Amino acid sequence: MKWRLGVAGQPVAHSLSPRLHEAGLVLVRLDGSSRRLELGHDDAPRIREVMADFDALSITMPLKGLVGDYCDEVDEVATRTGSVNTLWWDGTRLRGASTDGAGLLDALTAQFAFDPDGAHAVVLGAGGAARAIVDALVGAGVSTVVVHGRTTANVEAITSRYANVFDFSLTLRPVDLIVNTVPVSGRIHEVAVRQGVGEHTLAVDIAYDPVMTPWRDLHRQHGCASTNGLSMLAYQAARQMRLWWGVDVDGAALMEGLG
Repeated sequence: MKWRLGVAGQPVAHSLSPRLHEAGLVLVRLDGSSRRLELGHDDAPRIREVMADFDALSITMPLKGLVGDYCDEVDEVATRTGSVNTLWWDGTRLRGASTDGAGLLDALTAQFAFDPDGAHAVVLGAGGAARAIVDALVGAGVSTVVVHGRTTANVEAITSRYANVFDFSLTLRPVDLIVNTVPVSGRIHEVAVRQGVGEHTLAVDIAYDPVMTPWRDLHRQHGCASTNGLSMLAYQAARQMRLWWGVDVDGAALMEGLG
């Protein structure tokens, strides 16, 4: 079998997912290729038609919150969060899942030996990636998560699901982890770090183009350990591949494939 893989969203011209997919194929000794597919918000109802040309897809914005409606089955995380970042055919059934949050935690464990148990976290943004990350953090035992987002309804949709997730009105404790999920194109230039963030804070920008965003550089100058989204991309892709192929894929080996 020659696997037909891809990444769908808008924009995707910069996406490194095809490189990860093809590195994964090599690691597990499968044949296939991967390509980018530009699909916008209005294309979501066509996803089953699109999937006729693919065996599996990685899904990015703006489709994460939309394609689940067209699946035959979605996993528990995708059900809770309303966010799907991977699609694949299981026989004749189109399945969807979310690996973003677990992939981030895998990456932080590998890079920083980060232990989320009892931690205080802040998540910037309230889209599909943010929902998945909050869900993973809660599942991993964080003490609190504070969500900052521009759209009140989107923030409330997250905070209402969990007893220990709050909006920006919470008085911040020292922040152990801050994660920026806001698309680079939609950011307002920041001139200061948030209350509670200091040298003890791990600052994660899930963007990877550019490698060093102004937000990440600001936190690096403030003394925070920091990383961009490349490791999260690799480790969530490793989880996708386990779903697609039923074999373990090493996220660190996928990272090397990006080098």
